[in-house]
Amino acid sequence: MHDDGYFGESVAATYDDDAAIFAPEAVGPVVDLLVELAGEGRALELAVGTGRIAVPLAQRGVPVHGIDMSKAMLARLQVKPGAESIGVTIGDFATTKVDGSFAVAYLVFNTIGNLTTQEAQVQCFRNVATHLEPKGTFVIEVGVPDLRRLPPGDSFRVFHASEDRWGVDEYDIPKQGLISHHFRNRDGRFKSVSMPFRYVWPAELDLMAQLAGMRLRDRWGDWNREPFTADSRKHVSVWEKP
Repeated sequence: MHDDGYFGESVAATYDDDAAIFAPEAVGPVVDLLVELAGEGRALELAVGTGRIAVPLAQRGVPVHGIDMSKAMLARLQVKPGAESIGVTIGDFATTKVDGSFAVAYLVFNTIGNLTTQEAQVQCFRNVATHLEPKGTFVIEVGVPDLRRLPPGDSFRVFHASEDRWGVDEYDIPKQGLISHHFRNRDGRFKSVSMPFRYVWPAELDLMAQLAGMRLRDRWGDWNREPFTADSRKHVSVWEKP
């Protein structure tokens, strides 16, 4: 793995091609919630990437600063209209410090799982807490582990299947880990990318927040603030710094 982590040039070059995650119905509710939480304050995005959320959030008048270790992803961000107002710090979002304080910090699209140890995930919460103003909030969007849908003895689960894309998660249950395999059709040939994750439970995240001096304020099943239930496939959780 190089300095860009798992999001080097080969991933960055096509990251913005996924129309579904950039669609207004996918981005709009995220930005609406973050605008509400930011109020008159600043927003800190962990793993800002190509600016899928940061750019429209900044366009709504929220000052945004982003942390990311991938220079390839940040290069795509920095040429987008409006990106000149977004501050950027290169580094590991679990430990990197930036100047100032923030009303909201956020980490979307399962990215907490890119920290592949419990120690790193705990560090992330503590790092965020040091950046938040009193009453500031930390927002995470992450999937609920699919273990209930994994047959006994199996370690693979298909999470997406279409003519031009396949996604398969390979679970390592004793280590609370998985490798996410992505296969995409590019010009008639399937190319693959595999990335390690550490899956994490909602209650475990609540404990990490507690260790960092934060408490759970809200938890929903999606960005539209639908109730979080036993059947929810993901959650959007908001913790507050007292």
